[in-house]
Amino acid sequence: MILRARTVITNTGTPIENGAVAVAKNRFVAAGGFDEIRAMHTGEVIDLGEQVLMPGLVNAHCHLDYTMMRRAINPQRSFTEWILRINALKRSLDNDDYRAAIAKGFAELKQWGTTTVANIESFPELLPDMTPPPIRTWWFFEMIDVRHRLAGEETIAGTLSFFDQRPDWIGGFGLSPHAPYTASGKLYELTADASEQLAMPVTTHVAESREEWEMFRHGRGELHDFMEKLGRWMFDNQERRTPLAHIAAHARLGPRWLLAHMNELDEPDFALLAAMPQPPSVVHCPGSHRYFRHSPFPLKRLREIGVNVCLGTDSLASTLTLSMFDEMRILARQEPQLDPSEILKMATLNGAKALGIEAGKIAPGSLADLIALPHADNAREVHAAVIENREPVAWMMLDGKILSQ
Repeated sequence: MILRARTVITNTGTPIENGAVAVAKNRFVAAGGFDEIRAMHTGEVIDLGEQVLMPGLVNAHCHLDYTMMRRAINPQRSFTEWILRINALKRSLDNDDYRAAIAKGFAELKQWGTTTVANIESFPELLPDMTPPPIRTWWFFEMIDVRHRLAGEETIAGTLSFFDQRPDWIGGFGLSPHAPYTASGKLYELTADASEQLAMPVTTHVAESREEWEMFRHGRGELHDFMEKLGRWMFDNQERRTPLAHIAAHARLGPRWLLAHMNELDEPDFALLAAMPQPPSVVHCPGSHRYFRHSPFPLKRLREIGVNVCLGTDSLASTLTLSMFDEMRILARQEPQLDPSEILKMATLNGAKALGIEAGKIAPGSLADLIALPHADNAREVHAAVIENREPVAWMMLDGKILSQ
């Protein structure tokens, strides 16, 4: 088919006025001016009118399990207190609550134009009975070994079936050791081995808070004392490395890794990343970052050393919406010098790159995931206009199929 719109954003060049996109099956064939595309390609023509047509949004870090926790936790005095609060809330919910949360989260993501999400799944036993996700979903199996405990039969069955092939599900599966304070160095070693053997992506929280930094760099602080009381083995970082250096000492970091947050880094950390032939991607969650009042996110330094930086929403336990438009607007206010086109790429192309998929751009061979938004202004301001969008997305294409909202 051929899709025509007032403006087409490809993420590979300048916006195209009176543009069009040719789609065959689930891939893009071409993009250009409408007259040019119409002359070169056959098929049904769908005119979207005065809209901007662009790649679907990619949320590179999300916890759909916690969708029911919107506004449930007021900002706490410390990151450790927030952990205590969310753990208490989790204990009050059952599997039906979490299934409902995931369904509600998917609906909100789709409403706001997300076509691909990287979701950290804490309860693998939920997946066997789950219906196919409505958008392209990477499920990351969260792993925590801070306290060894026997799992119930339901959890074991869920874990074993987590990676079963589901031909009607679009997306993939990966691994997620939770964070260096809840996952042992040995678990990171095993994760790295599995990732290399199975070509699986990995995501982990790292260097999120100052308390995590104090725990690893200096062996002290509120998070350190809390984890020690929980029974965490505290001798896997005798060298007092930073959280990032601690993970790098146990795992071969590379392009399959998505490191979430990365707020607390020092100069040796930047040197460590710069020395990697193919560094991991970094996921910034502006809304969650603002909620916790973390240290300034080192976006400029990471971009200078060639790190692929993308955006995510995190969970509704630490942000207000699952809208990537909100995340882009918060980032635009935090980084006013950043060109809007670069912010848009962080919410599309860069997230797709982090997941290792051909998406987030309109180019021959890329996955045909699209959204359309009202836009009647000139193309020079189109990226800024997209970021300012505050209306639900009314038109979406996923994997070459037009979806109803």
